[in-house]
Amino acid sequence: MKDLEKRISDDLLTAMKQRREMELSSLRMLKADLQMASSEKGHKGDLSEEEIITRIQKLVKQRREASEQYAAVGAAPRAEAELREALFLETYLPEQLSDRELERIIEESAAEAKAAGPKDTGKVMGRVMALVKGRAEGNRVKTKVQRYLQSLSE
Repeated sequence: MKDLEKRISDDLLTAMKQRREMELSSLRMLKADLQMASSEKGHKGDLSEEEIITRIQKLVKQRREASEQYAAVGAAPRAEAELREALFLETYLPEQLSDRELERIIEESAAEAKAAGPKDTGKVMGRVMALVKGRAEGNRVKTKVQRYLQSLSE
């Protein structure tokens, strides 16, 4: 069993014993999602650490989007609950890159790709996403890459 997967299982048991309902329901949902992913057609064996991180990122994104939707229709308590779940699940993700670190990676990747402006977004994004792997959210990277490439063309 991988470290992250073991940590999730251990935390699930602890949440059960201590009757922490929000954590318990979030971890059960996460565990079910991981089991579904490992049994999907074409998947062999256990999930890799990287695949687990990708699944967690997907769940965090879903929770954030649900929170926004609940807030938009005036269901503030449910929006807050979804946001709490997202924040809890984020504790299982690798530490996120700071803005400065991400900008440095973007600048280096743009230089390697010989990017000249916004038309090179795809090339730069591919390089950056390969380097940040789970340490920066895709939309955050996209926004910073576009801003940087726009500044090159001005």
